[in-house]
Order: sequence, then structure tokens, then C-alpha cells
Amino acid sequence: MKKIELFTDGACSGNPGNGGWGYILKYKTAVKESFGGCEETTNNQMELTAVIEGLKALKEPCEIDLYTDSRYVLDGCQKWLTGWKKNNWKKADKKPVLNQELWMALDEQLQRHHITWHWVKGHAGHTENERADTLACQGRDLYTSK
Repeated sequence: MKKIELFTDGACSGNPGNGGWGYILKYKTAVKESFGGCEETTNNQMELTAVIEGLKALKEPCEIDLYTDSRYVLDGCQKWLTGWKKNNWKKADKKPVLNQELWMALDEQLQRHHITWHWVKGHAGHTENERADTLACQGRDLYTSK
């Protein structure tokens, strides 16, 4: 199984507002970057989208070291996702999970890969996290400059 590094980030001007996502995939010496964005979104939606898009870019199941500065994504995947699915996409307070469609899309991607999660502090000089942030801002700026 290929061993991949995936670095992701999301950005938003206002919350909600115009947003962007970015990711960096590294495999041996190869590097792939991508970004995108949309209008009227939230930072959490863009953080989730960055991970989904990064995982979707992989053509086969991989072993992935995934780096994110989003506690929402990290905690969702490591602590909450199993319970949400068991409770028909409802939280402990019986209210529907926010961003359910994105969480379902992410869950589908998670089933394909073996992921080791890593949290990195955002805007703290981590090279790839800073680059993923730059990409996410480029995606956001596609809509902000209109």
C-alpha cells in the first residue's frame, strides 16, 4: 500500500462568507497541490472539503499521514463520527449533525484508506500547513474578487 502525506486547510472571509480549500499530497518525491472554493460557506465546510478533495484525488487505497489544523475535522473523525452514524446522523442532543452531507462524503473516503491523523497548529510556521493555507486562500480569492 502506498504511503502518502496529505496536508489540508480551509479558509473563509466571514463565517459564513466566501471560502476556499487547499491540499498538498506527497508521495516519495512527487507533490500534487490543488485548491478550490465557493461562495457563502463556512470555515468548517472548507476544512472538510479540503480533506474530501485530497482523499478523492487518490486513485487507490493508501496509507495516509493526514495533517490538519482543524480540531473540528480531527475530533469529528476520531471521536464523533462513529456515534453519529450509529445514531442516524444525530448528535448526542438528538439534533442533526451539521454539515451532514460533507461528513457522509468524508466517511465514504475514509473507508478506502488507512489514515493516521496529525494535528498541527495553524499559522505557526509549519511549512506544508502554511502552503495549504495559501492554497485555500487562493480558492477563497476566486470568489472574493468578484
